[in-house]
Amino acid sequence: MSDELSAAYRHCQALTRREAKNFYYGFMLLPAKQRRAIYAAYAFARECDDIVDAGLPAEEASARLAAQRELLDRCLEGSPQGPVFLALADAVRRYGIPHDYFHRLIEGVETDLTVRRYANFDELKRYCYLVASVVGLISIEIFGYEGGEEARGHAADLGIALQLTNILRDVQEDLQRDRIYLPGDELTRFGYKDDYLRRGVANEAFHKLMAYQVARAELYFEQGRMLLPFLPRRARACVGVMAGIYRSILDDIRRRPETVLRQRVSLSAGQKQKVKAVLQSTA
Repeated sequence: MSDELSAAYRHCQALTRREAKNFYYGFMLLPAKQRRAIYAAYAFARECDDIVDAGLPAEEASARLAAQRELLDRCLEGSPQGPVFLALADAVRRYGIPHDYFHRLIEGVETDLTVRRYANFDELKRYCYLVASVVGLISIEIFGYEGGEEARGHAADLGIALQLTNILRDVQEDLQRDRIYLPGDELTRFGYKDDYLRRGVANEAFHKLMAYQVARAELYFEQGRMLLPFLPRRARACVGVMAGIYRSILDDIRRRPETVLRQRVSLSAGQKQKVKAVLQSTA
């Protein structure tokens, strides 16, 4: 590996260590080569997210995403520019990752520039697929897996579970960006209004709405966990840690749903290490 490529991977690792938080615990369980490739994929996804979440005017953010898409095309054609794309080009080549996954990811991230509400779960599920399931599909190409389409289906389900947990966890942060990801028809069904959400009203309707959202995420976790037997041992441990951390966050939300109206729900470092230790011992 050239010095330039090694430096590119170190750049991606530093970015991942700084930003990945929950994911970084799982990544540490992978073999070194796979870990580097995951850092490259994560760094690319993070750069795309940061463009959308930087609070730029929509036109400027859209222009930057268009530039990112152009850089991606050059990368996939064999002419990467900058450390993230240099590392990504090497990872894609080594693991034969389908190029379309990266284009879908940009498509999903770009949705946040124009879509602030989701009418129903079908719309939300498609968004979750683009921004999260696709990341899972990229990841299993790096891990290696058996089971073909069945494994890919479970990887997609796990991505949806993680994103649904993110949505519940980040209710307050998303409101600050005028985004509500809870399906509109479900808000109506349970009699909970957008205005209640903004005012932090934790009434009976809210608790019923949240119980419904948590139950659906749990179903996707159950489907997603069926991916594990298809993965190599260390990848299984990595995915198990990440799923375990997010499942613990979801459990906290289930027990105290009103917390999401005040702050972001997160696990302490001690809780994360406990999840990691338990899952490593059973991997």
